[in-house]
Formats: sequence, structure tokens, C-alpha cells
Amino acid sequence: MSRKGVAAAPQKLKVTAKTMAKTKTYTVTYERDDKGLWMAQVKGIAGCHTQGRTIAQARDRIREALGLFDEHAEKARLQDHVRLPGNVNRLVSAQRSARSKQEVVEARLRQLNVKAARALTYQVGLSLRDAGELLGASQESIRQWVEAPRGG
Repeated sequence: MSRKGVAAAPQKLKVTAKTMAKTKTYTVTYERDDKGLWMAQVKGIAGCHTQGRTIAQARDRIREALGLFDEHAEKARLQDHVRLPGNVNRLVSAQRSARSKQEVVEARLRQLNVKAARALTYQVGLSLRDAGELLGASQESIRQWVEAPRGG
């Protein structure tokens, strides 16, 4: 093992022009050991493993370890698979799904804020204060929405 805890590899995988044309994806499994360290291992590559105090540190180190097997490791896509107890895994999946949906709703809300603020002030002729009262927002927010660049 090197000083960073990266396992040594016996040889590099042969990388051809064909494999360079597309970004390679590796599945990395992360699992906590009994000392609380994150153990990381690349699926399908024996000996390509490492550890870290955090998932981020283990991810950085597994990319370094992967570099011993694939000279284009820095460009590779790492697909994380974090092993957690079943109920926790379901909660994390549900949270990520809800966050994705929330981002879509928030993007739509930003568009509607701008359209409604402009319609109330330009078409109806309301003051920023009255538009804010109707939209449940401050005058400053209404001002920002009205002055937002078009198409954004």
C-alpha cells in the first residue's frame, strides 16, 4: 500500500483509441468498516481498492488507485454504490427522488414568479408593493423578477 492507502496494481489495462473515444464508467462500491473508514472497491478490477475517512476522500483515492490500471482514470466516470442498511438505503433513495422533483418544481416556480410579476406590474399596472402582496413576496423580490433578463 502507498502512503495514501492505495493498493498497488500488477499491470495497467490496455487502453486503445476505441476505448478513449468514449468515457469509461466504473462502478465503485463504498462500505464502512468496523473502524468507521470507508472502504472503496472498483467492481471487476481485482486489487483496485482503497479507504478513506470520508466518502469524498475514498472517491479521490479510488480514482488514484484506478490510475494504476487505466491511464485515463482521471477522465473516467465513477458510478457510486454506497452500501447502507436496507431501510437507510430506501430513505436515501426517497430523499434523492424528492430532491430531484423539488428542483423541477422550483425551476417552474422561478419562471412563474417572473411571468406573474411582469404581468401584474406591466399589464395590470400594479405597484411592486401590491404585486408582492398578491404573490406573497417582498417588493425587492418583485423588482428582481421584473428586471430579470428575458429568457432566463
